[in-house]
Amino acid sequence: MNNNLKYWLALHRAPGVGTSTFHTLLQQIKDPKILFENKELLNTIPKLRAPLKEYLLTPNWDNVEKDLRWAEAEENHILTYHCSQYPSLLRETDSAPPLLFAKGNTELLKMPQLAMVGSRNPSSGGKENAFNFAKSLAQSGMTITSGMALGIDAASHQGALSVNGFTIAVAGTGADRIYPAKHQALAHQIIDNNGLIISEFVTGTPPIRANFPLRNRIISGLSLGVLVVEAATKSGSLITARMAGEQGREIFAMPGSIHNPLAKGCHALIKQGAKLVETTEDILEELGQIASVAISSSKEREHPDILTEQLDNEYTEVLENLGFEPTAINSVVERSGLAAEDVSSMLLVLELQGYVESHSGGHYSRIK
Repeated sequence: MNNNLKYWLALHRAPGVGTSTFHTLLQQIKDPKILFENKELLNTIPKLRAPLKEYLLTPNWDNVEKDLRWAEAEENHILTYHCSQYPSLLRETDSAPPLLFAKGNTELLKMPQLAMVGSRNPSSGGKENAFNFAKSLAQSGMTITSGMALGIDAASHQGALSVNGFTIAVAGTGADRIYPAKHQALAHQIIDNNGLIISEFVTGTPPIRANFPLRNRIISGLSLGVLVVEAATKSGSLITARMAGEQGREIFAMPGSIHNPLAKGCHALIKQGAKLVETTEDILEELGQIASVAISSSKEREHPDILTEQLDNEYTEVLENLGFEPTAINSVVERSGLAAEDVSSMLLVLELQGYVESHSGGHYSRIK
């Protein structure tokens, strides 16, 4: 067994140890290994219940071994709260999971993410909007994060995948399980496309109703902002939006018909201060500067060089119509003849790659 990770896993599997208890113990003992190797210490920890104390004396190492065997596969990883690969934005939240079980490309955890959530039974228009927005945002360099549920979640993942963009699925089961079962093909497509599936739940965890609201805080916690595409007034997506607000994330909502019950949740969010979204430009304007800072702050980042094969096409045209002095997006649109939404998306990518710099009032200038 991994001599340190096994103790994290053993504590994670302990009865009655949730996120709050784990962090409380972590603050006192710094390393879970100390709990299992220093038996006398157990008597000095206040409010340590008898069942937990008994477990710490005789942990179930067989279950821990199952987790470690799962992590032996090349694409599987277990990240502790203390390890360098643990996503920094999520670590800053009050209820960050002590452990993350990850399947796929963990480098995505360092990249700027937008969470997209919504109804499991969306309208055809809502599903189409989710697909198209995710597609456009993924082309702009954003990683699309969602929960792999039916409806809006699936459409969001699929939109990103349609342009070979990156997407992260946060599971409400163990990372070794796919739920719903009909999304087996989607899960494989995410992994095959250099994406990622993550979970805070130990291997073998089945779909338990109470776990799905819990995973929503991870979806929002990983992301710079949350876009709610379609949601009824009692939708679980509103839980994600509420958690995003508590975590200091940007909240975006897509409006709809006043006669559509699936729009009422989004309308309620807009009334409460969420940004009304009609185009991806509405999101990119808000997140562009934040995303740029998030990327540049990571010394170990690996962002795909989207421009390497495209600088001789539309991106070159945008650059050629952009001066070294601050230039309005509308001016670039007029000069290039490209759609405003496309120009805005390409400018964000150019900014992320270090070709242009953004200024106040929707202005950009060339750097090189």
